[in-house]
Amino acid sequence: MTSTITDYSRARYTVKAFNADRRISDADMAKVRDLLRLSPSSTNLQPWYFVIASTEEGKARVAKSAETKFPFNAPSIKKASHVIVFASRLELTEDYLQKVLAQEEADGRFAANPEEFKAQMHGGRSLFSNIHKHDMKDAQHWMDKQVYLNLGNFLLGVAALGIDATPMEGVDTQALDAEFGLREKGYGSLFVVPIGYADTEADYNRALPKSRLREEDIMLEV
Repeated sequence: MTSTITDYSRARYTVKAFNADRRISDADMAKVRDLLRLSPSSTNLQPWYFVIASTEEGKARVAKSAETKFPFNAPSIKKASHVIVFASRLELTEDYLQKVLAQEEADGRFAANPEEFKAQMHGGRSLFSNIHKHDMKDAQHWMDKQVYLNLGNFLLGVAALGIDATPMEGVDTQALDAEFGLREKGYGSLFVVPIGYADTEADYNRALPKSRLREEDIMLEV
């Protein structure tokens, strides 16, 4: 029987213990990278950057951000197959907007009418960027929200690949930024996501039933 998107949504959960002996295949990691890159974002802004730790050394570098303040998270970071650091842009610049626009043009987004469609896209993205920079004054928060949008897409996507995941805000983001030179690149880390395969004996969360509020508590149909 073919699984549906809601089947994956019901089945996925936050893993509490990883099997250190199981690795994600190179083929599946290629799909993982696609999930990160292909996520939707407001006005196609894509204000994100990722560090993918695939080696013991790389995972240990990420784990340093948890060992002092959040030591309970360090084992999952070290035992997971891979760990991904999610970071957000720190500033919305015209150079960056032009970079996104140039990529869209190279990918053929404006082929039907290059002059008109390119100008419309840049105008619309600049409109919303300026609203958040100058009127709402929440440009950083707006970009952060796009990264969290990526996270939601990512968690469901890796579940569909049969890969387990644990989103973690319990890390020292300043330590991560320093470790990987993220601020020098124009980004700031937000959270990390270890991915891999659950240790079925040690993971207490695996056997627990999923709990969500009832439809009538959170939905209004009109």
